Amino acid sequence: MPLFGLTGKKAFVTGASRGIGRVIAAALAEAGADVALVARSEDGLRETAREVTGHGRTALVIPADVTREEAVSAAVQEAISTLGHLDIVVNNAGGSDFMASFLDMRLDGWHKIIRLNLDSAVYVCHAAGPHLVERGTGSVINVASVGGLGGAPLLSHYGAAKAAVVSLTKSLAVEWAVRGVRANALCPGWTATDLNRNLWGNEEASRATIAAVPMGRWGRAEEMAGPAVFLASEASSYMTGQVLIVDGGQTVI
Repeated sequence: MPLFGLTGKKAFVTGASRGIGRVIAAALAEAGADVALVARSEDGLRETAREVTGHGRTALVIPADVTREEAVSAAVQEAISTLGHLDIVVNNAGGSDFMASFLDMRLDGWHKIIRLNLDSAVYVCHAAGPHLVERGTGSVINVASVGGLGGAPLLSHYGAAKAAVVSLTKSLAVEWAVRGVRANALCPGWTATDLNRNLWGNEEASRATIAAVPMGRWGRAEEMAGPAVFLASEASSYMTGQVLIVDGGQTVI
C-alpha cells in the first residue's frame, strides 16, 4: 500500500548484521528504501545486503563499531554522501551478553552495556540529527525494549540503558517536531534471536522466561518488520515521541 511505501527513501540501520536489525533492514528495502547497513560484522552485513538487493534496492555496507563516536560520525557521513540523503534512522544496535545481580556486577560490565545500548544511539542521533533537521523531514526509530519500561532484575544494566533510550526518544521528539522530524521508540518483548539463544534454546529456561507473556510464546524477529515499516512510513505521520510495544501482551499484566 502507498501509505506504507518507502519508495525513494534512504535508511540508516545499525546492528544490521543479524536478528531484528537484519529483519528491519530487509523490510525497509522491501517497502522501497535503499539502506545503509552498519555493524561490526562485515560478513553479517554482506548477508543482509544480499537480502536488501534481492528486493531490488541499494545496500551500502559500512562496517563500524557504533560504541565509538568517531566511527559513527564517519558512517553517517558516508551514508549521506553515497545515498544522497537520509530519511530514516534506525538505532537497533544493542543487547546484553550477561546477566548479574546489581551488587555482583562489575562496573566495567555496566559501562560496556551502556555504551552499546545508549551511547551508540546518542552518537547516531547527534551525527544524523543536523542533516534531518536541515532537510525538515525524517523518522528516527530507536529500538528499546520492554526491559526499559519497568524493573529488570538481573538485567539492571540493560534495563537502565533502554529506559534512557526511551527518554531520549521523547526528548528528541519534542525538540525536533517543529522541524519536521519524528522520533519514536520500538519496544520488543522477549524475541528469539541469536543473542538470547541460551534462554529460548533451553526448554526449562524458555518456559520460565515467557511465563508472563499472555500469548504464551517467544516473539519472532520477523514480527518487528511491520511495526518498523509503520514507524518509518507516512502511515505514522502524526505520531512522534511514542513507544510502540510489541511484546505478546507481556506489559499488559
